[in-house]
Amino acid sequence: MASPFIEIPVGDRLVKVSNPDKVYFPGPGYTKRRLVEYYLAVGEGILRATRDRPTTLERWPSGVFEGARLATRGDARGADAFYQKRAPKGAPDYVRTARIDFPSGRSADEVMPTELAVIAWAANLGTLTFHPWPVRGGDVDHPDELRIDLDPQPGTGFADAVAVALGPARDLLGELGYTGYVKTSGKHGVHVYVRIEPRWTFTEVRRAALAFGRELERRAPAQITTKWWKEERGEQVFIDFNQNARDRTIASAYSVRPLPHAPVSAPVTWAELPDVAPEDFTIATMPERFARLGDVHAAIDDAAFSLEPLLEMADRDEKDHGLGDAPYPPNYPKMAGEPKRVQPSKSRDA
Repeated sequence: MASPFIEIPVGDRLVKVSNPDKVYFPGPGYTKRRLVEYYLAVGEGILRATRDRPTTLERWPSGVFEGARLATRGDARGADAFYQKRAPKGAPDYVRTARIDFPSGRSADEVMPTELAVIAWAANLGTLTFHPWPVRGGDVDHPDELRIDLDPQPGTGFADAVAVALGPARDLLGELGYTGYVKTSGKHGVHVYVRIEPRWTFTEVRRAALAFGRELERRAPAQITTKWWKEERGEQVFIDFNQNARDRTIASAYSVRPLPHAPVSAPVTWAELPDVAPEDFTIATMPERFARLGDVHAAIDDAAFSLEPLLEMADRDEKDHGLGDAPYPPNYPKMAGEPKRVQPSKSRDA
């Protein structure tokens, strides 16, 4: 029988963990307590990734069992897990929030981690994955992070994303004078983060990400695509520029992913990247690595870069190549300059 609750000291707080023996990952038998203890073990890292950022909580209160289903925007009925964008009622007084605006025009007060106790409290609610916005609570309209999402498409895999990261992506970062920080997605992809000066809007940051992706596509057209419509991508690595749009988020560094073996999104060094695999990093293996190496992204806040070189590249794309904007995700209102939002096979022009 599961014990009703325990209290775990986190800094100056006591965080209540209800049903600590509840199994969240049946295969390896990892419990809710194991999840909370994992986040405490990588506390400095998960806080660096989420601190002062409005953060969506991906909650799996019943654990990751066979057949468990995550609610989608179109169908939340009978779901076992869900995204929580609004801070839960009854949160402790130390849980801070930030007011954010969605593309729909609605607003919400999202959890904004400021201390490790907030992470532990969220884990007790069944939060496996933390999805922070690329902004800080003091200025929620100007991102301070450019996110380059290398997403392998069917027929490709993690090794293909690594090849793109180590080849054309790293080369372009160097030419721009940017320092990129690389991590596994926890699934099959690779993420590269660049700290930027918080001077530009979401629309401008997305435009810069699209320009980055298009330049990669020119350099390696057989490997890389920026085609938004899946039917056009083929067996290539997709540069998901829309992850830089407002209200689009990526699993944070050190976040646990809802897969049976409890993998985590793992920060790695560029030197390590050729030799790692996503399954190397789990809630069982990451604490020892963190104790030994610390946060390998500890320097990510040391320098912030200008988007002007990428925005100039976007201007050249329009002037010299006739490349304007690309489609937004389907739930967004029609954006200025956006092309027709219909997949090519269904377009009347096809």
